[in-house]
Amino acid sequence: MRPRDLDEVVGQRGILGPGGSLRVLVERETYRSFLFWGPPGTGKTTVGRILAERSRARFVHLSAALSGVKEVRAVLDRSRERQQAEGRRDLLFLDEVHRFTRAQQDILLPYLEEGSILFIGATTQNPSFSMTSALLSRCQLFLFEALGAEDLRALLRRALLDSRGFGGKYEVEPEAEEALIRLADGDARRALTALELVVGVADDRRISAALVAKAVQRKTLIYDRAGEEHYNLISALHKSVRNSDPDAALYWLARMIEAGEDPRFLARRLLRMASEDVGLADPRALQVAIAAVEAVEAVGLPECDLALAEAAAYLAVAPKSNALYVGMNEAKRDVAEQPDEPVPLHLRNAPTSLMKGLGYGAGYQYAHDLESGVARMDCLPEGLRGRRYYRPTQRGLEKAIAERLTEIRRKREEETGPERSGTT
Repeated sequence: MRPRDLDEVVGQRGILGPGGSLRVLVERETYRSFLFWGPPGTGKTTVGRILAERSRARFVHLSAALSGVKEVRAVLDRSRERQQAEGRRDLLFLDEVHRFTRAQQDILLPYLEEGSILFIGATTQNPSFSMTSALLSRCQLFLFEALGAEDLRALLRRALLDSRGFGGKYEVEPEAEEALIRLADGDARRALTALELVVGVADDRRISAALVAKAVQRKTLIYDRAGEEHYNLISALHKSVRNSDPDAALYWLARMIEAGEDPRFLARRLLRMASEDVGLADPRALQVAIAAVEAVEAVGLPECDLALAEAAAYLAVAPKSNALYVGMNEAKRDVAEQPDEPVPLHLRNAPTSLMKGLGYGAGYQYAHDLESGVARMDCLPEGLRGRRYYRPTQRGLEKAIAERLTEIRRKREEETGPERSGTT
């Protein structure tokens, strides 16, 4: 059922529909080096084959996961010889090009520069992270998107009716069709494979939703612990918690758990959310997150999934404050950018007579000896006097903390008692 021309390709209307950028280049026979980026089963290889046919080039399909530099260089040299002898080039379709190291990617550059080969690199990973800038600058990037429900519906119906497919021998009930679409998850190849599995176990020409469930069991989740989807999903979880949406937080957490994510990674990220996004608005949030870490270590999956869910939901509904996050970043910036000022003498410990003679501890006021419990004493270096790093919000417990700080600062200004050396 692989499409034979661009009109048979479903989806990708933005680049292959009327006036689409890639379609215009193909119709004008303006062939250059391309990068196709998108999830599996969206037509990248199919379009590569159609381009080879349209350009009268020999289609050479290699996978960067299985082929080494030697094989790729042989294809490149053969295409150069063919161009010189016949005036025609090969089209090298290099699948999973992101698996090539940067040094391996550089091998392609001179051949692409001289135009002795037509080149298409296909990748499911973000080229910004996996491709060298030199290769990116020599290729035109096209984004292939996951197929929508209507695209998959059209694909399945074509397979059922077309003579290259099942030639009208089977009927799919509407509920079964919807089930196949859900299982496909935007992947054309997965949709056709699922249909083939269902037909393989069918006893008659009518295919029901129950038969689909029996044949396919469950869908395969798209996930790569080291790839972009890993970062997309954890970003979605973190931002759902930050936006106080427990339903979304539980969904994204479940997506990652079901896809096989390391629960220790999830627990660590929940710890970060507790301190970055909840902070002192609810100090118990950090305790809940720590408890989730301990549960993960104690029982592991699948038993620890509810502990992770409890932490995610608690963090989502907790009052939010990033005051500590902002304040700590400002303090770090001053540490990096300001001179390393000496600790003020009155804050230094003086365990020896020599140190006392040098003024260590002079002017220190022991707060517990004061009625207010707050000394009128600066604790920042002279060059940073007056800095305010921690600015509590009016949310959760921080509202009370803000009131307490206001009271502390008032008492500090009012304190006029004698300076005391006290006990350090």
